[in-house]
Amino acid sequence: MNYTEKLQELQQRVDGAVKEVRQAATEDHEQLEARIDKHQQNVQSAVDKGQQRMDKAADQLDSKWTQVMTDASAKVADLKAKVDQRRREHDAEAASTDADWAESDAAAAIDLASWATDNARLSIFDALDARAYANDLTARAAQHN
Repeated sequence: MNYTEKLQELQQRVDGAVKEVRQAATEDHEQLEARIDKHQQNVQSAVDKGQQRMDKAADQLDSKWTQVMTDASAKVADLKAKVDQRRREHDAEAASTDADWAESDAAAAIDLASWATDNARLSIFDALDARAYANDLTARAAQHN
């Protein structure tokens, strides 16, 4: 696996997210609703694709990753329910509370992404080390034969 390429793809996604957040910060409610709908569909599609990949490789995956994807799927469903509820809500106080919750959810998502990035880095190091060790042992075995 080309870890550098995967991390560069991730960096491009983060850069794209930063650009879109800056754009979204200047939009009105209707524009934001359209943007949210679009990205909810994209996130759900990504979760579905990830779930399909996980289902194919379930025997090889650690249970904590299965739980992360399950949690991500639940988070998407929860976020969608909150957004739908917010659209129905017209009370200013409730809208303010919803905004507080949405900001908290965003902060938690960023924290999760940060954790996932750190965990990915550690997993990559572990995979590189495991491969280097396996190659070393293979080379040593070949020298002794």
